[in-house]
Amino acid sequence: MNHHLWLNNISPFVRTGRMMKSHSLTGEWMDHDHVYTYIEQGEAEFIISGVKYEVGEGDVIVMHPMMSHLIRSTSDLPLIQYIFHFDLFYDENRSQIKSTSAVHFRREDILAKEMGLADIHPVAHLKLADRMECKKRFLQLQQEITSPVQQNILLVKSLCLELLHLFFKNQSEHNQSKGKMTKGWPAIEKAIVCMNQRYHDPQLNNEDVSNYAGVTPNHLSYLFKNQLGITVYNYLKHVRIEQAKLHILSGNKSITEIAEEVGFSSVHLFSRSFKEHVGITPSKYAASQSTNMKTAH
Repeated sequence: MNHHLWLNNISPFVRTGRMMKSHSLTGEWMDHDHVYTYIEQGEAEFIISGVKYEVGEGDVIVMHPMMSHLIRSTSDLPLIQYIFHFDLFYDENRSQIKSTSAVHFRREDILAKEMGLADIHPVAHLKLADRMECKKRFLQLQQEITSPVQQNILLVKSLCLELLHLFFKNQSEHNQSKGKMTKGWPAIEKAIVCMNQRYHDPQLNNEDVSNYAGVTPNHLSYLFKNQLGITVYNYLKHVRIEQAKLHILSGNKSITEIAEEVGFSSVHLFSRSFKEHVGITPSKYAASQSTNMKTAH
């Protein structure tokens, strides 16, 4: 990270943020600002300046200004992206520009200091614990920049910096561990399969999951904490909340019904866990999705 010491001086300006859900997406874009994309669900090919990257759930892609990129969804699941556009440095003239498209821009129109990320590897794969933080911070950011009252400029800057930190942190860790087999992966994989199959059972516990995975509860706890940066209990809660979010997006069930279907013993516990995990209540999340989710067909 030493070669990025200049980042100490950045003061980001966030232009816009949105969630995008698409069943089939193909097209080419170029933006005059930076684009930060988190893949919440699905898989896609990102062809960035001619280089193809296979990305999926948990990946963050950061693209600098005037970087051509083509996106193609490659899985049966809808591709859900969390996207925000930003400048590294606040500039009064640029802050007035609402559009993100580079149609009316030339490369030489972009300030040299905005091209500081031109040499970075554009993709980072977030650890599970950091995915939760990323989603929470993004929702906070989206709420702040879409608020009808004047936004808190310092809060928006700090959220942007935290999201950039998560990208750089996981990029460096990913590069260091490239090619290494995750320790204890067969047991971790079995545990994840078990939780994804039985998350609806409120009685499911660490012992049940570790029995399925063929290891002791203590060893499974160690593997999850050491390799994924999260406890088994919090991962199970993560699975339940993610399933709840999918139910909320479908819009067919009440919060009480959803809480029961995803394995929470009470709607009160569900609401508290959801807010802790996502940053807002289930009802506020439902409202934010109906107004902010843009669907492309």
